[in-house]
Amino acid sequence: MKAILVKSPGDASQLCLGDANTPTIRPDQLLIKVKACGVNRADILQRQGKYPPPKGESEIIGLEVAGVVEEVGSACTRFQKDDKVFALLAGGGYAEYVVVDERLVMPIPPGLDFEQAAGVAEVFLTAHQVLFFVAALKPGDSALIHAGASGVGTAAIQLCKAVGAKAIVTAGSPEKIEFCRQLGASYGINYKSEPDFSSKVQEYTGGSGVNVIIDPIGASYFEPNLSAIAMDGRWVLLAAMGGAKVPNANLAKILIKRVTLSGSTLRARDLAYKAALVEDFTKRFLTQFETGELKPVIDRIFDWKDAPKAHGYMEQNQNKGKIILNGM
Repeated sequence: MKAILVKSPGDASQLCLGDANTPTIRPDQLLIKVKACGVNRADILQRQGKYPPPKGESEIIGLEVAGVVEEVGSACTRFQKDDKVFALLAGGGYAEYVVVDERLVMPIPPGLDFEQAAGVAEVFLTAHQVLFFVAALKPGDSALIHAGASGVGTAAIQLCKAVGAKAIVTAGSPEKIEFCRQLGASYGINYKSEPDFSSKVQEYTGGSGVNVIIDPIGASYFEPNLSAIAMDGRWVLLAAMGGAKVPNANLAKILIKRVTLSGSTLRARDLAYKAALVEDFTKRFLTQFETGELKPVIDRIFDWKDAPKAHGYMEQNQNKGKIILNGM
């Protein structure tokens, strides 16, 4: 089969179209003919040699796909050949075919095409995990979502709205702030003009702070996050785009406010955990894609042969929502 391969760790020019072995299925797996796949920040890190796949998973980049079931394992019961599906992966998405455990596969909701469905799994399941499995978001809570216009950000905004929680976002331009508000954010802060966003958060919340913080930034936001979070707040760290080390950190506020600070990833979670996450998301939210209450936010679609351009586009922070590859 054809696949997008990495010649050697480095910049986007290291991505190339090449040949790889078509994967073979186990009894509990499906073989999917890929029609579209999502591009994620993790893909860039893997391309750079900074985020290798979990042991035993495909070395090919790609954490989510949409396509058609080509072959069904003998122990599978939920899907049949030719079903239209989308799936969460630990790797292998930038290819013509991918194998995946049946429990990590979902039917494409009516009304969504392959490109839209390819933009659901990674970001909505990440947001679902963080908001409900880790941070225990409740109706009436407020959540500060950093990088609000990112894929995970746009998903988290919608999930907050769906359960009656307020989403407050940070983003880097007035256009992105307005974009987030249209998705359901209650309030937005431009981090470029308001680098100490905590004062704006305190002002908006009447001095109480936010119950939940979703943070892919890390070190550079440590102090303002502490100032912005409420008593008994839950702060979830997803990445460290703003650095991983906090010099001279003062932990007193974490104690005083009884803050729960958690780190969370999805790719390296075990299969049972991911299966439970997919099952819970499917039961609670999948039908809302049919009604339009939830929607994948697609910024731009690239032909998969233009994967280097897609990576470059993401690295320039130009996107609002998901970047998709198609044409496999």
